[in-house]
Amino acid sequence: MGLLSRTVESVLKQREGSRRHFWGWLNAVFNRVDHERIKAIGPDRAAAEWLLRCGAKVRFEGFERWHHDYNGLPTGPLGRYKIQAIDATESCIMYKGFDYLDGLKYVEEMKFNKCIYIEDVCLERLSSIENLQASLYMMEVVSCGNVTDKGLVALHQLKNLEYLFLSDLPGVKHRRATVERLQKALPRLDVELDLD
Repeated sequence: MGLLSRTVESVLKQREGSRRHFWGWLNAVFNRVDHERIKAIGPDRAAAEWLLRCGAKVRFEGFERWHHDYNGLPTGPLGRYKIQAIDATESCIMYKGFDYLDGLKYVEEMKFNKCIYIEDVCLERLSSIENLQASLYMMEVVSCGNVTDKGLVALHQLKNLEYLFLSDLPGVKHRRATVERLQKALPRLDVELDLD
């Protein structure tokens, strides 16, 4: 009986592993950047399609409503709708897709809540985008287990960042020093912490 139960347990573990591998592969496909699509429909529409495909939400400039349905994205002339806010809560966005953010000029708010693929290189890449350095003023990073002090320190490049909420980040080991570095680089920055 013990051999049978070990065999069944082994088969179930293999199934679970292949299921996880499948979802990881699918998420990577969703994050693949299509540069031709960006050229054809513009950076805001292409980024909105990427974000919604990955389970995030976007809000366009001049609108209060959050869009979460890929098929419900507004249509209209090229460049009419500009992304103002991104809520990536529980989405599968990952570094591979961050090229979609390059052309965005109006993003003021970003939320990364429970994003399992967000890691330091994502925050470093985000912080290196000149358009976002100028426009982004509010950000949340919550329950992103792969984010460490290194990724948070990179946010110092977002020169207009005024509010940063940080919570449930087990990879952050030097809270006080990290916050002090950010506030020294960004004197107007208000950091709210819930890291205990």
